[in-house]
Amino acid sequence: MKLLKSSILLISVILLTLVVGKANAFSHFSLQQIIQQDTTKKDTTKKTGKNNSSIDQKVEYKADDSVKMSADKSIVYLYGNARVTYGDFELDASYIKYDKKQNTIFARGIKDPKTGRYTGRPIFKSGTDGTAIADSIFYNSETTRAKVYGVFSEQEGGFFSGGQSKKQIDDELHIKNVMYSTCNLPHPHFGLMISKGVVTEKQIITGPVYMIIEDVPTIFGLPFAFFPKPNKRTSGVILPTPGEDATRGFFLQNGGYYLGLNDYWDAKLMGSIYTNGSYETSVLSNYTKRYKYNGNINLAYSSFKDGLEGTQAFANPTKNFSINWSHSQNANANPGTTFSASVRLVSTASKGYYKNTAAGTTYDINTIATNSTSSSISYAKSYSNGMNFSLAASSDQTLSTRAISLRLPEMTFNVPTFNPFKAKDAVGDQKWYQKITVGYSLQGTNRIDTFDSLLFQNDGLKRLRSGFSHSIPVNMSFTALKYLNFSVGGTYNEVWNFQSVNRRYTEYADNTFSFREDTLSGFKRAGSYSLSTSLSTKIYGRRDFNPQGKIQALRHVMTPNVSFSYSPDFTKAGSGPYRPAINQNGDPILTNGLPLKYSIFDGMAQPGSFGGPNASIGFGLDNTVELKVRNKNDTTGTGSKKIPIIQGLSFSGSYNFLATSYKLSTIGFSGRSQFTDKLGINYNGTLDPYSLAADTIPGSTRRIRQDRYFWQSGKFLPRLANFGFSFDYSLNPEALKRKNEANDKMGEAANKKGLTDIQSEQLAAISRDPNAFVDFNIPWNFSFSYSFQYTNDGNTTTTSNTLNFNGDVNLTPKWKVTFNSGYDFKNNGLTPMNLAIYRDLHCWDMSVNWVPYGAYKSYSVTIKVKASILQDLKLSKRQGFYSTYQ
Repeated sequence: MKLLKSSILLISVILLTLVVGKANAFSHFSLQQIIQQDTTKKDTTKKTGKNNSSIDQKVEYKADDSVKMSADKSIVYLYGNARVTYGDFELDASYIKYDKKQNTIFARGIKDPKTGRYTGRPIFKSGTDGTAIADSIFYNSETTRAKVYGVFSEQEGGFFSGGQSKKQIDDELHIKNVMYSTCNLPHPHFGLMISKGVVTEKQIITGPVYMIIEDVPTIFGLPFAFFPKPNKRTSGVILPTPGEDATRGFFLQNGGYYLGLNDYWDAKLMGSIYTNGSYETSVLSNYTKRYKYNGNINLAYSSFKDGLEGTQAFANPTKNFSINWSHSQNANANPGTTFSASVRLVSTASKGYYKNTAAGTTYDINTIATNSTSSSISYAKSYSNGMNFSLAASSDQTLSTRAISLRLPEMTFNVPTFNPFKAKDAVGDQKWYQKITVGYSLQGTNRIDTFDSLLFQNDGLKRLRSGFSHSIPVNMSFTALKYLNFSVGGTYNEVWNFQSVNRRYTEYADNTFSFREDTLSGFKRAGSYSLSTSLSTKIYGRRDFNPQGKIQALRHVMTPNVSFSYSPDFTKAGSGPYRPAINQNGDPILTNGLPLKYSIFDGMAQPGSFGGPNASIGFGLDNTVELKVRNKNDTTGTGSKKIPIIQGLSFSGSYNFLATSYKLSTIGFSGRSQFTDKLGINYNGTLDPYSLAADTIPGSTRRIRQDRYFWQSGKFLPRLANFGFSFDYSLNPEALKRKNEANDKMGEAANKKGLTDIQSEQLAAISRDPNAFVDFNIPWNFSFSYSFQYTNDGNTTTTSNTLNFNGDVNLTPKWKVTFNSGYDFKNNGLTPMNLAIYRDLHCWDMSVNWVPYGAYKSYSVTIKVKASILQDLKLSKRQGFYSTYQ
């Protein structure tokens, strides 16, 4: 008996959730719904008659085929595309009978004798309530009573069909044997059968309600139901998902309550409980104001007990929290001004929020592996003269080290370059001084770099570092000798800091030393400048081949550039921000025979760019190589196309004349090669021009870098210090194209007028979730990406390889399997794999997600109704990963 009571209670909760939580699905169910039809057209060529009764409003009627009347002309029979209009009531059908004396109208369709199909069903409209379709209708134009058989109507993804409906004089609607379903077939796969009920303006009262699946009545039902019928967003219960965790026990996950607060704001109160005493709660709220802004806020808190009862892990549960806020402003809301926010703050206790909570119970492997988070809130203003101002607050968290960096806030102000000496009414060529351009930029920073455990201590604000930096670039560009692009200029930089450091050194007998650093409050400033000039041009090379051959031409474009820059020594002790390192006796500390010095702006908000003396020549070379080949797709035989073989292969370096050693810098290179239309490779690396020699320490086998070029040691090529390349490839690029097109269409649909806020949020959720879009029109897809990194410091060589792959395949037109994984070359094994199976069941769908091995081994099986209006009508089974053994 106890089991029977529990079963009845569970069934009642499920059905009440389906009905009450979605009460707005019934809010417009009346005689006036379904097909939007233009009823403003008036056909004056058809036969039209008028009622001579004493009623205030006239009845107009017409028909395409014929109009017949009884002997006393009190009854009118209309055949073929018949129409009757009475005030705001309009009716179209294949056959209409109008009784003038009784003020009644009867309409029905006709059965085609050849095909047996029933066509020309009545379509009717009353007032502003919309239109509806039925098998037949009886209407009293004087009392406005109506009786409808076999009604069919659609309401926000749900369909009402069958049965009888009777409209009373007081606008009450009595219904009998009407089925509600989200299946759009004439004969739905499933539905809720309302045996009888009364629908008023504000509420619905029904008799027995039960579920039918494939024409088979089920035991899931209620003897009666009573719920409100508001014409607005409504609140309702969200059913939890049951499951089991190996260490936390059985659970009810993500259950709660939805609050439809108003048309601009809603909220979901969610929670999960576990039999070992763990729990988690969250609040998710969405808000929007059309044409102004939209966003969402998500607050989550959890307390998890791991291990066995009586252990330390069980006695001291891990507390976790998460704060997420996203806000975006419509571009047209306030032209020239933008405000946006993307805040994501999480706890770093124990293994971190994402690992402790299985990525907020989403079990997403990529999110679980997240080690850092960032947040930002920004405001920007652009002016008509090109100047712009921005204010931003941001943070960066490293979950493994619990380090946090806050910038509260950062400010930037930029003045675009302008010509101060340019004449307002310039005529002819510009003078040389009129080509001078000047710009200005200002950056202000308030920054705290600390650990989350120290952030809210009493001295937390003492770690705040504040400062400003100013930059004024001056430049002049012109063309020399027709082909040479020449520029000359300079930049002045100045920093202001409101904190500085003072170091007190202690030197020991073995010439080692230590220091104590004090942070001092007070305004300090320092400036620096640099001068520069540059020269660049382009060199074109071309080689033509047989114009009838497959390869017709080869073109090589080289862009060499040379520059010279100069800046004095800003590291002299006593000038600028640098100070000498003095020991406890007042003597300078020497390192390698030179006095040691430090900058008072080390670790401050604006450390500035204060380097040693520099007089260097910079050089670079950029290369582009293209092939001109015959186009196979050109049917004329004369078409051709260009294939970029090398895109932007560049080399760069510099030589500093004032450096005391290692005057030549390393040579860096990078580029991209496009071998086919589908495959391109990115690569980069560094060449070290210096040779290596054995360390002078006796017994050491280590080699060290020496100030001696490779050719002086008899080497032919410089040493490759590091090299890397990466590429990605899709065997079926049409799959990616179709997915991007689908996301674009969803974005366009979200911007259309008339789309409800709930629908807009549902589209956004699909766009954010890559597994929410399953395209059964793409039979298969397989894509992979690979990256390789090589490093050689002269003593040890390290390499790293990363391979990731994903794909999907249609086993049948209704079955699709997707997968993603990778290969760990270091451990010689596969990275965690995720397999998903989707089955299209028309108005239902089934999904299976499985992580077959690894620390996050888990699975979930869900069978649910597609339509979001019945999103709680589902069967779900989930087995979480073993949280203790991550």
